This record gives sequence, C-alpha cells and structure tokens, in this order.
Amino acid sequence: MTGYSPRREISLRTREALHGYGFILIWVVGFLLFTLLPLIETFRYSFNQVTVTTASINLNFVEWANYTRALFTDPNFIELLIGYTIETLVSVPIVLIFAMIIAMFLNLKFKFKGLFRVIFFLPIVITSGPVIKELTAQGAAAAPGISTIPAVIEFLEQLPRALRSPVEYLLTSFILILWFSGVQILIYLASLQKVDRSIYEAAAIDGASSWATFWKIILPSLSTATVVNAIYTIVSLSHFSENKVIRYIYDRTYDVQGGIGYASAMAFIYFGVMIILLTIVYLFLQQWARRGTR
Repeated sequence: MTGYSPRREISLRTREALHGYGFILIWVVGFLLFTLLPLIETFRYSFNQVTVTTASINLNFVEWANYTRALFTDPNFIELLIGYTIETLVSVPIVLIFAMIIAMFLNLKFKFKGLFRVIFFLPIVITSGPVIKELTAQGAAAAPGISTIPAVIEFLEQLPRALRSPVEYLLTSFILILWFSGVQILIYLASLQKVDRSIYEAAAIDGASSWATFWKIILPSLSTATVVNAIYTIVSLSHFSENKVIRYIYDRTYDVQGGIGYASAMAFIYFGVMIILLTIVYLFLQQWARRGTR
C-alpha cells in the first residue's frame, strides 16, 4: 500500500493541475489573440506623440516626456491617482467584512435561502454597462445627502485632514461599495461550506462560545478566500467603468492637449499603481493567511 501512495499522489496533483490549466486555457488564448498585441502597441504609443490622420498613424518618439508630464506636470491626474488609492484602501475592507457577514448568514439553514442568494448576487448583473452609468448619473449609487447633515459635517471637521477624505467617501459611497460584494459572498460561502460540521460540534462540546468559534475556526478557514476576494475587489474597483481615473484617461485620448500617446502613458502609470496596491495587499493578507492556517 505504501509503495503505491507516491504514484497516486503525483497522479492526483497532475490531474488537479490539468483541471486548473483547462479552466484558464480559454482566458489565456483570448488574452494572446485579442489583448497582448494591443497592449504592446499601447506601450509603444506611450513613448511617442501620436498623430492620427485619415491615411495613417504617425509616431514621433518623445522618450519619457509623456510619463514625466503625467507625473510632474498634470496635477489633476496625480490627484485622481491619490484619490483612487485612498478609496480602494477604504473600500476593500468594507467589501470583505460585508461579504463575510452575508456569507455566514447565507450559510445558516432557513427558508428561501436560494432567493436571498440571488438577491445578493443581482448587483453583479447591474454593475455593468449603461445601467450602472445611468444609476450613478441619477445619484442612486451614492448617498450625497449624508455629507450635508450638520452632525456629520461637525464630525468630519474634527477629523485629521488625512482621514477626512476617506471617511467622507465611505459615508457618501457605501451603497456603491456594497454593490461590489456579490462574487465575494459566493467565494466566502463556498469556503464556509467546505468546513466539516464536526469541527463546530467538537468546539461546542468543549464549551467554545460563538465568538470563540468565529475567531478560532471560521476566520482561519476563510484566510485563503480573503486573499482571493481582496485581489478580486481591487481589480474590480480598478476597471470599473465609472472609475474617475479611467474616465480622465479616456477623455484625454483624443484631446488636443493630450493624445493617444499621453493617454497610453497615464494608463500604464495607473496600471503600475494598481500592481503596487495588489502586491501590498497580497503580501499583507498572505502573511495573515499563513498565521491563520498554523
């Protein structure tokens, strides 16, 4: 029996790896066919002054001029980047906490549980295309009236300047933040359903309270799912169609003072900031996940 276990383990790992590659194969093929070449061309445009005519696209090599202009000359772009970073760092914990709470609620046994799952996943269908654009334009995705309440104004004035903007964003945009929780709820719910019920029963027999069960069993079991959800949330917020940075880059694409080259440079700077955020959050949560699985 012991002589066959290594072969069986290798075979199982190979089978799991092939299943994983099979799931991502369609995405890889699509990326190579439709995204890689435009990405390379965009990177080349970022080092050029691009002029589009009816006959051709003319490139005038300007080295790092577009990047230095975006970083040191365009205050609007830098302000939007800082705002994007702050808003993302504020939104991610809110989304994760809300998704975790709802997932634990949906993991309980009660009537019409399937209906509630559909309700919480429905915003994923809404937050795309012209629907969310129209909702945002009509103010349905935010609660701006909160910031005009005298008590809230007094509270914001007492906060340090560094915290005032994130807290105000949280108060006025929490509806939009919660709209990004559908997929995270499903991931958390799938992780919760993998936990053996006998573990909860053993903890209850040992006299563990609900609070102790959450900290000692539930939260460590969700550590890996939290890393995945955090990365997914950052990517979702970063490519959201109503993202201010994306809209600013898009508006400058065919602007006289901008152009495709300048917009391409801003896009890659924005991409770099997103990668830095992903790296920081991943390393932080990965360290936490390792502690939770010990």
